Amino acid sequence: MTGELSEAVDAAQAGDEDAFRFLYRSLQPGLLRYLTALVGADAEDVASETWLQISRDLPSFTGGEFRAWTVTIARNRAMDHLRRQRRRPSLPVPVQSLSELAGDADTAERAGETIGTEAALALIATLPPREAEAVLLRAVIGLDAETAGRVLGRRPGAVRTAAHRGLRRLAALLERSDVGQPSGRAWGTTAPRPRTGRGRQAPSAPHAKPADG
Repeated sequence: MTGELSEAVDAAQAGDEDAFRFLYRSLQPGLLRYLTALVGADAEDVASETWLQISRDLPSFTGGEFRAWTVTIARNRAMDHLRRQRRRPSLPVPVQSLSELAGDADTAERAGETIGTEAALALIATLPPREAEAVLLRAVIGLDAETAGRVLGRRPGAVRTAAHRGLRRLAALLERSDVGQPSGRAWGTTAPRPRTGRGRQAPSAPHAKPADG
């Protein structure tokens, strides 16, 4: 994917609209999840602002990790938005509706496979900001610790530590809630719903809605 992104960036800088659409389709899902954890229900608006700036500044992009560049823009737009709104993100959700997350021995890459529900994303937003962003950049966006560190202005070791602590905190919350049922809605997939009785499917947990506050 990195090679495809690099080729698409070069083509988009030369004015290829199809290449820009490819960049959007490739990066928008991850950016939207990241922004949802930062600004809640306003993620779509902030994502739109992000892509407007990306399209405007793309000719001046001089190389490097394109995903990191786009995430940096998204993060700056999110921080500006929060300063304007003078509020912090709040996405309350019943812990019982979360799917099982990775334990503290799992890597951020494996965590990306299990952090797959809207509810789990909401729970990440309740972590301390440093831990939440580290988990999001490592497990959701897919940045390595060094690149994530550049985005956040921190050392790679600090990012690894924050992500590890965040995953442990999430696992502890889920353990205390005695969660054992998988969620029915995952990013890009639909998990099988457990059956009860004679072949009847159990109802899926309701989707969490972002709070307005």
